[in-house]
Amino acid sequence: MDGMKPAMENNAEENQDENQESKGCFECCIKCLGGVPYASLVATVLCFSGVALFCGCGHVALTGTLTMLENHFSRVPTDHATLTNVVQILQYIIYGIAPFFFVYGIILLAEGFYTTSAVKDLQNEFKTSVCGRCITGMFVFLTYILGLAWLGIFGFSAVPVFLFYNMWTTCNAMKSPVANITSPENICVDVRQYGVIPWNATPGKACGSTLNDICNTSDFYLSYHLYIVACAGAGATVIALIHYLMILAANWAYLKDACQTHAYQDIKTKDDQELTDVQSRSKEAINSYS
Repeated sequence: MDGMKPAMENNAEENQDENQESKGCFECCIKCLGGVPYASLVATVLCFSGVALFCGCGHVALTGTLTMLENHFSRVPTDHATLTNVVQILQYIIYGIAPFFFVYGIILLAEGFYTTSAVKDLQNEFKTSVCGRCITGMFVFLTYILGLAWLGIFGFSAVPVFLFYNMWTTCNAMKSPVANITSPENICVDVRQYGVIPWNATPGKACGSTLNDICNTSDFYLSYHLYIVACAGAGATVIALIHYLMILAANWAYLKDACQTHAYQDIKTKDDQELTDVQSRSKEAINSYS
């Protein structure tokens, strides 16, 4: 029995060491999770999702729209040559938007990690620099400009949704009992009036059964729904940039307060040191006189 006591004591000590190590790992994990900028993380995910939806769906929808116009509204290539060039330019713009916002979102997320660490370590020896505050201010300005640009993109992406919705409504109107009583052939959609193709394009419009056949094609429904998703993606990107703007403005204010707090602490430390020196000198003088 006496020989078993040291073994039991050793096991207890080992269990205690394991509990301390597990507790240390848990505290380390909690500390790491506390330094994650969750607001910036949510904004980044929302921005990536919105940009991906807008770029992917918009690219496919533009291709489908051009195919539908070539097959049903403008059979002469020279009539829609300008539209083809515009669609290609928009697709090239989409190619540039996707990688730019991927990199920009990563940079803003990294900036969120930096600012969160600066605020968390406010009472330690960590000090913010003037360069860091200037970078945050630059991101505030750039995000504001990008937010305005995406607001315009959101409005522009709603235009094809409106046009396709009018066409879809017209197709549904031909199926109503009132349209059957009159003449469905008198119900037409003329895309020339929207400025999509010139007035001399042939045929330029579709009526009656021809319009109904167009509305039943896969190109029409696919493009219509993709434009809706692309518009929703642009709206999500606008919300993400507004979220980023609020985060960056708050981070810039935190960094500014941190700088002022550190300056106040430095002055207070110097004053306390001077006061301590004066008191020690006074005590030495009193002791020398006594």
